[in-house]
Amino acid sequence: MREASRTTRERIADRLREEALAASQLATEFETRTATALEHVRHIAQSLEPTDETLLVAPPTCRDCDFSDFDDLVNRPSRCPECKSEAVAEPTFRVE
Repeated sequence: MREASRTTRERIADRLREEALAASQLATEFETRTATALEHVRHIAQSLEPTDETLLVAPPTCRDCDFSDFDDLVNRPSRCPECKSEAVAEPTFRVE
């Protein structure tokens, strides 16, 4: 199928099959907002349910204290609830 005829979600899903990426990386690569990239990722996760593929999520992690038990695994928190640091790495996504 030609690249131009594929939807953005299809192209993002294909990209996530190649390597794990954060929403901000997807937003840059596909020239969209980070929030829109997250919406696409959520929709991709739903569309994968009837298949044998899954969306893997590496949760956000505090770079200062390694805390990773955040309530929402998809969104990047503004600060760590443990040490209050703002050095929190974004979650990354991969389709396998």
